[in-house]
Amino acid sequence: MSAIFFKYLLTHFRLKTWSLHNMNHIHEQCFVENPTNQSAYSDQSATPHLGYWNILAASVFWGTTGTAQAFAPAGAQPAVIGAIRMLIGGSALLLLALSLKAFQNAPPWPKKATFFAACGIACYQPCFFAGVAKTGVAIGTLVTMGSSPVFAGLLGWLILGERPGVRWGIATLFAVLGCGLFIAAGGGTVRLDPLGILAALGAGGGYAIYSVCGKETLSHRSAVAGTAVICGSAALLLLPVLLWGDLHWLAQPRGMFVALHLGLIATAMPYLLFARGLLTTPVATAVTLTLAEPLAAGTLGVLVLRERFTPATLAGTICILSGLLILFVKKRDKKERVRHV
Repeated sequence: MSAIFFKYLLTHFRLKTWSLHNMNHIHEQCFVENPTNQSAYSDQSATPHLGYWNILAASVFWGTTGTAQAFAPAGAQPAVIGAIRMLIGGSALLLLALSLKAFQNAPPWPKKATFFAACGIACYQPCFFAGVAKTGVAIGTLVTMGSSPVFAGLLGWLILGERPGVRWGIATLFAVLGCGLFIAAGGGTVRLDPLGILAALGAGGGYAIYSVCGKETLSHRSAVAGTAVICGSAALLLLPVLLWGDLHWLAQPRGMFVALHLGLIATAMPYLLFARGLLTTPVATAVTLTLAEPLAAGTLGVLVLRERFTPATLAGTICILSGLLILFVKKRDKKERVRHV
């Protein structure tokens, strides 16, 4: 899969070498011919701040996942839950796209970018759960969430010409540190298993691949149509998990309610909001903004599950909010400079 993906990068984006000499060539391909890097499907009236708020809203909805899973009946396996939520979410998005006639009168579909975006989502699920199983929740989650902005920044730079800035690096450092404090506050077993860490890195890379290739898909199709096909394709790739998994818990009313919440509220809605945010937000920044998810999850844990609010939780909250504030201040400063020109 990795070999095919990088072959795709070399052919579709004409990357002849990974040297810094060709970074300008990549930037010219992606931006000079289309200075805004937006297609007819991008919302030209949308401001960067609106994209930020869309992604933060998506993070809040994603943050409900852990709380919802806590109410799942006994026997609900994490991998099966991940496949079920993608099946329900992808189906809902496809129905929405069909109802809005989002597939009519559109240009040729970007099949390769869509395929790799779907593979990124599909790979994230098993890699994340394998990493957590081998290293524990703390290490597995931290490696996944800490590596995804780095991978996204690198791929966004190489493929889309979106070179991350110094403020992005500082904001990401604060956000990752905050995530680490949140996870440390939860405790849990820690095991430094090399294969587990590799799997967690695979999950972070999968999410970054989805973000980059998803943005390429959205440059050709609307957010609704692109997200529907990507999530629907990812659901098809995860079907084997459902064929061999235990689905008896879905027969219970509580199990069905949890599945519907995860599919509609924690999958369909946030992926659509994230796609809308990608239209006006660099990939690296978008992935860093999603690190607000642990903040939402931790807040729900305290309010709904009666988890303890520890000093580490408070410190994590401050770090994540500081990272997000740095990103927002950057955009405000840019607006001020434009205003004074």
